[in-house]
Amino acid sequence: MRFFPVLGTLLTFGAMSAANASPTAVEGTWLNGDGDGLIRVELAGSELRATILGSATGDSGRADRDEKNPDPALRNRPLTGLNIFSGFRYDGDDTWSGGRIYDPNSGNTYRCKIQLLDSNTLKVRGFIGVSLFGRTEIWKRRPN
Repeated sequence: MRFFPVLGTLLTFGAMSAANASPTAVEGTWLNGDGDGLIRVELAGSELRATILGSATGDSGRADRDEKNPDPALRNRPLTGLNIFSGFRYDGDDTWSGGRIYDPNSGNTYRCKIQLLDSNTLKVRGFIGVSLFGRTEIWKRRPN
């Protein structure tokens, strides 16, 4: 008999936490998983954008052009200001899916899922085909 009130309470709190999730919670400046790149994530209309701001380490030896791009016509474009996200949809509960992420270090574009684990931790999963074949990076929020 006591099971049903407890279950009802749990379902209510679960619904409240999902309702409090916001697509804008992912916005901010992030340090990528390698610890060398600063990325600005923002919502522009319904589009999630991730713009490369530059090197977090000040490494002047890193490429400043998109030299690994498979399209020769794009290999001279600057990396700073480059949007590396496309096609994401907000699934609720601080999760984005259905998108793609461009990796300027390899010149490859991967399918991607993003989840805000807490206010300062972003899980970025890039993969080929199914999510099983991929790599996860943990991005850390940087103060603005």
